[in-house]
Amino acid sequence: METPNYIKSLLTPTTKQPQGRRVWSIDLQQVWLPFFTATNTMGDTAIPSQAIGCPLRLGYDKAGAVRFSQAGRPVIRVAKEIGDNIRLVRDNFTANLLNYAGAVIRDNADSYKAQVELARKAGEPIYQHDKNQLDLALKAKVEAEAKAQAEAVAKAVAVAEAVAQAKAETEAEAVKSKGRKRELVPA
Repeated sequence: METPNYIKSLLTPTTKQPQGRRVWSIDLQQVWLPFFTATNTMGDTAIPSQAIGCPLRLGYDKAGAVRFSQAGRPVIRVAKEIGDNIRLVRDNFTANLLNYAGAVIRDNADSYKAQVELARKAGEPIYQHDKNQLDLALKAKVEAEAKAQAEAVAKAVAVAEAVAQAKAETEAEAVKSKGRKRELVPA
């Protein structure tokens, strides 16, 4: 089986272009709009011209008021017709990738299994290193939390003891002052 050209083209690097609003990690202005204009031209889609002409829309809440993000900026949405067609392309793209992988597995089962085993063996040292690092980090985190908790408890005990001592001193002073006779001072 020979790899189809459309799969080869997916794996070929292209030049870097300026980035605009991205939908499904693909530039809306440079990729999606020309693609959907072409599919409309060929009669493959029937996306309304207003959706292609103004693909970004102001977001509104259920009451009809303009929505704002947590940062205070107005919410901008992609036109529903554009978003729906992008979802359709994404779903079909995913299905094509899975179909291709299935065809390779079916036609070259032994080579595919060998590739999977090679990848598993090559990834094992990385997995073990990351696992060990995670174990060390979790242990250090637990120790730090235990130390912080012990310090917080010790501080709370010290504060409670200081408050109790101050209260005891205040009560002793009150008892001591009650025991004294008051002297009248001539006016």
